[in-house]
Amino acid sequence: MRTKTEAHDIRSPRDRLLAAAAELFYLEGVNAVGIDKIIDRAGVAKASLYAHFKSKDELVQAYLGQRHEARKARIEAKLSGISDPREKLLAIFDVLGDVFAQANFRGCAFLRASAEIRVDSEARDVCDEYRHWIRALFTDLSRQSGAADPGELARRLLLLYDGASVSAQMDGDLQAASVARQIAERFLLA
Repeated sequence: MRTKTEAHDIRSPRDRLLAAAAELFYLEGVNAVGIDKIIDRAGVAKASLYAHFKSKDELVQAYLGQRHEARKARIEAKLSGISDPREKLLAIFDVLGDVFAQANFRGCAFLRASAEIRVDSEARDVCDEYRHWIRALFTDLSRQSGAADPGELARRLLLLYDGASVSAQMDGDLQAASVARQIAERFLLA
C-alpha cells in the first residue's frame, strides 16, 4: 500500500525506480535486492519497470551511471575553485572525507557492485568507466603538478584513495580520508 507521500510523488516512474534502486542497491547490494522490492519501494507497476529498463542489469547500469555522474560532479565542483594542481589533488581526498561523513555511507558503490555483478555485465562497464575517469584525473593532475613521473604518482594517490575507502567502510575509520590526504602531501613534496 502506498503512503500519502508516495501517492503525491510527482517524479516520473523512471525517476522513482532509479531512486528506489539507488537506495536499495547501495544499502543492501545489487544481488540481495530483487525487482519486486524496487517496484514496491518506487510505488510503480512491474510494467513500468520493463517499460524503462529491459532488465535488472540495465537498472543496475543506470544506478551506477547516476552514481558516477554524481561523484564526478561533486569532485569537479570542489576542484573548480582551486587553481593549483597540487591543491586539486589534495582536494580529492577532502571530497572523499565528505562522502565518508554521510550518514548512509556504506563504502564505494563501484567496488561493492563490481564484486557482485557478472564479468560480462554491461553494468561492469560503468564501474570500468568510473575507474578510468578517477585514474585519468589523478594522472592529469599529477602531470599538471610537474611530477617527475605522473603515472607513478597517480598510481600511489589512487592506492591511497582506494585504501581510505576500504578503511572507512570496513573499519568505520571516518578519518581515513584525512590520513590519506596527509600521506598524499608527503608524496607531493618528494
